Amino acid sequence: MEQIAIAADRQLNSPPPFLKWAGGKRWLSSKVVHAVAPVAGRYIEPFLGSGAVFFALEPKKAILSDTNEELISSYAAVRNDPYQVLSLLKEHQRLHSVEYYYQIRAYKPRNEYRKAARFIYLNRTCWNGLYRVNLNGTFNVPIGTKSTVLLQTDDWETTAATLKSATLLCQDFEKSIDAAKAGDVVFADPPYTVKHNLNGFIKYNNALFSWDDQIRLRDALRRAKQRGARVVATNACHQSVRELYSEGFDVISLSRASVLAGASIHRGKYEELFIR
Repeated sequence: MEQIAIAADRQLNSPPPFLKWAGGKRWLSSKVVHAVAPVAGRYIEPFLGSGAVFFALEPKKAILSDTNEELISSYAAVRNDPYQVLSLLKEHQRLHSVEYYYQIRAYKPRNEYRKAARFIYLNRTCWNGLYRVNLNGTFNVPIGTKSTVLLQTDDWETTAATLKSATLLCQDFEKSIDAAKAGDVVFADPPYTVKHNLNGFIKYNNALFSWDDQIRLRDALRRAKQRGARVVATNACHQSVRELYSEGFDVISLSRASVLAGASIHRGKYEELFIR
């Protein structure tokens, strides 16, 4: 199997993602763009997360989906009125403190723009940008070390304009992939962790994305390919996943540094699979 090391590409001119997302593909976005461009039809991303590849690609038409309703509604709010979201983020920046963070974490706004600003605020000030909810569906990540709510890289107007090309949907990944047809491009980046590639991969990752879902994803990508769509996916570098994609797909091993750890001494280099 071919193995290559990939460094983060910071030369992209498109608007950067406004969310930090565990397992996000900002480090790989330019490579995915090179693999799928040009997009004759629609760009389809069924596990949206930070949308790094979408923002790098800036397709003319896109279907962006996820099962996380808060995530999708936040994208919709930014697309529909970025200035309202920005105004509320300025308020969060002014009031940010440890006490304020936990007040906002417990707050349940109904207004779509306040919901989006809360989501972005918590994403930028919680521990490592992690999204996690308890059994009641309540966000429960503790406060992190970063206190900057408004970033120099923010370009809300351009971000909103880029999102105008997208249809945003809260739905299962299979439904989104099954909409792909000839000329479309599918980029699938399902939830997984690389820290357990060699130790309890199935048991640990089953809580994030079940093995039955892995099979459903493979089959959906295969059907999309048969309909004439181009498909690209990322996944954990584990023998079970290699075997899952052993027929009809090209699989490349990529190495990257993991940043999902509290202290740098606990971070390491991990491999992931690039599938097409």
